[in-house]
Amino acid sequence: MTDSYGSDLADLRVVADYQFGAGAGDALFPATADIELSRSRSGRPRQVYVDGERVVSYGTDGRFTLSVSGGRRLRAALDESAYTVTVGDESIPFVSDGKNAFAKFVTAVDPDVRSGDEVCVVGPDGELLGVGRAELSADAMLDFETGMAVRVREGVGSDE
Repeated sequence: MTDSYGSDLADLRVVADYQFGAGAGDALFPATADIELSRSRSGRPRQVYVDGERVVSYGTDGRFTLSVSGGRRLRAALDESAYTVTVGDESIPFVSDGKNAFAKFVTAVDPDVRSGDEVCVVGPDGELLGVGRAELSADAMLDFETGMAVRVREGVGSDE
């Protein structure tokens, strides 16, 4: 990464640490990686690529949306339950294809997840299935028998 991106990189790491917890910035944007920023016309960072893979998009609300690659990086660096929703076997093919995860099939969830948070959806074995936005709080995901728990943005089957 060139020096002109230095302050942007530091800012992006701070946002990642704030949104996902300490260590997320270094996990998503390692110092030794080749990091490329795609920018909007106004110059605001829009997409962040690490070693040629899109890791996150930077929303106008100042929050990141994860790609599957970003989800893998977060899962490798943070506590395995952090920002994670676990679904049963019956949901694996659907979430992997990028279809939404429903509350009825949620078996476990990080208790700190709130509606609107970016989350990783995993199967019973902890394998990443997809990434998306929580539509319900952690308690609601476990209590409700109907409704969408996670609006899946990208499944692992769509990135390979």
